[in-house]
Amino acid sequence: MNHTVTTTDLCFWTATELAAAIRRRDVSAREVVAAHLEQIERVNPAVNAIVTLVPERALEQAAEADARLAAGADVGPLHGLPVAHKDLHDTAGIRTTYGSPLFADRVPDRDHLVVERLRRAGAITVGKTNVPELGMGSHTVNPVFGATRNPYDPFRSAGGSSGGAGAALACGMQPLADGSDTGGSLRNPASFNNVVGLRPSPGRVPSWPDKAPWGQLSVKGPMARTVTDVALALSVLAGPDPRSPLALETPGSAFAGPLEGDVRGLRVAWSPDLGGTVPVDAEVRDALRPAVDVFASLGCEVEEACPDLSGADEVFLVQRAWQMELAYGSLLDEHRHRMATDVVWNIEEGRKLTGPDLGRAQMLQAALFHRVREFFESYDLLLLPVSQVAPFDIRLPYPASVDGTPMETYLDWMRSAYLISVTGCPALSVPAGFTPAGLPVGLQMVGPHRQDRAVLDAGYAFERATRTGERRPTVASAGGDGT
Repeated sequence: MNHTVTTTDLCFWTATELAAAIRRRDVSAREVVAAHLEQIERVNPAVNAIVTLVPERALEQAAEADARLAAGADVGPLHGLPVAHKDLHDTAGIRTTYGSPLFADRVPDRDHLVVERLRRAGAITVGKTNVPELGMGSHTVNPVFGATRNPYDPFRSAGGSSGGAGAALACGMQPLADGSDTGGSLRNPASFNNVVGLRPSPGRVPSWPDKAPWGQLSVKGPMARTVTDVALALSVLAGPDPRSPLALETPGSAFAGPLEGDVRGLRVAWSPDLGGTVPVDAEVRDALRPAVDVFASLGCEVEEACPDLSGADEVFLVQRAWQMELAYGSLLDEHRHRMATDVVWNIEEGRKLTGPDLGRAQMLQAALFHRVREFFESYDLLLLPVSQVAPFDIRLPYPASVDGTPMETYLDWMRSAYLISVTGCPALSVPAGFTPAGLPVGLQMVGPHRQDRAVLDAGYAFERATRTGERRPTVASAGGDGT
């Protein structure tokens, strides 16, 4: 390694830069992995983002990666890059707990498909990232490992359910991350941690094993510190797989090329509160207001507009409750006393559902799809807040109110994200600003059906114009202690 570069500096190179440097042999995979392990050891105690660590295994695999490269072997696009996988994604031989006491000692014997693809592309597993109990909710806290703290304020939430992944990225503990998103779990923690998260189109990233492989509410996807790195990760994660019946046929290579920085002429709709239907705290609205001017300065035609999302609430709540009962209902009768109150509530909501309830949700979603499709005949991109609040007090289970409106359940404060989930449209969270208290705020960019690449292009243009994602948390810098 060039010794004028500190290990902390190396940990904030982009994934694209690191991968290229390793292939040129300017730096070894072992040096890169060792630098990130050092960063984890130094910074992770302040944020609790990575909850299971396998340093010896990672260093051994890094040495093997260097040996393959020295021997002239073909290597993957992520060769030598350290990655900690979301603790909802099974990792062969490495503890995977789902943040639940029921699975605290579970060690799977196979990888989830996203882990499999990352490893095949050359990524080296260093550990697992923290999640809420059973992945339920957008606040990462569980009885196995405790809470993940926000790197910009350790007394605030890091979001969820990919909260550990978001905090680890912000702190330079990994250059890329895998995550999943039902109601905002890739986008919300990206917003809270000043990083980038993509909810891809359903089927873009296959899922296996999966109890409900025909479902489209939950998706897997990438997170990173830059849009280019998210596209790099998507190029590895996307593409068909025979084990996933809804996997899209487009190969991952479609996302591997350079992103376009020219968005001139795009017709952009801006909706600060989804047509007045979603409460958003004033500090979030204020932080995002300049984003409209950025797109106008880039040559876009911007106006305030919003698709008709009526019925989306019911669709999401019904589908999520059904999904929760399917996934964890068998555990409820025997282990109710060991499960969080919100987990129990959501499973029981699923048990109340009838055939007509599910049928009505299907019809509502069909009508929603066509209204959104027609909306995107007039617009190329929809902009709105990722989250309705800035990172909140870590001691709270969820915000009690948003802009004066009470939040009745742990899901209510995520409507700006989950209403988009049920449209099936790709959605990207990009760093966009900070509150007066220095808390990150993300901008959500939504594109037409299956136009993931167009959303990435728009995010790249915005990122280059603003550079908001380059503002690091103090805890991640050399000597930072998070206090």
